[in-house]
Amino acid sequence: MSIGDDTYAYCRRLPQLQREHKNYFVTFCTKNRRVLDPESRDIVLRECVAQHGVSCWVHRAVVMPDHVHLLMALFPAQSLQNVMRLIKGRTARAINMQSSRSGPLWQRESFDHILRRDEDLIEKAEYIANNPVRAGLVATPEEYRWLWISWSTG
Repeated sequence: MSIGDDTYAYCRRLPQLQREHKNYFVTFCTKNRRVLDPESRDIVLRECVAQHGVSCWVHRAVVMPDHVHLLMALFPAQSLQNVMRLIKGRTARAINMQSSRSGPLWQRESFDHILRRDEDLIEKAEYIANNPVRAGLVATPEEYRWLWISWSTG
């Protein structure tokens, strides 16, 4: 469905607004808030970073014990639905193989938000970097092993 220059993709229950050349803040969680072990977090971060420069520009990514935050801009002809399906599918397969498990790893739905201004981009970038600090996992963002930053805010 298209309204003006906005494109809506309906996935499951939540409508997703897609716009070219916009930045997205995306959060997705493990099913039943399963805690990912360090090796699993390595897999997730590696796959998020692997999409940088391929399907999207990943500004920031953090893999927390039971969820992931991404700040990214999609490349033309890419859809958020397809990029998320790729990341979640590849990581679920790899983690299930590594842990000798099967079944869904991620919740079906992801939360995504189109950033409207450059200030929002900087605010969300700082939010992502400081997420492990707020959670009490580390004292500074630089100490967190599962944080990836493609540019600095200052």
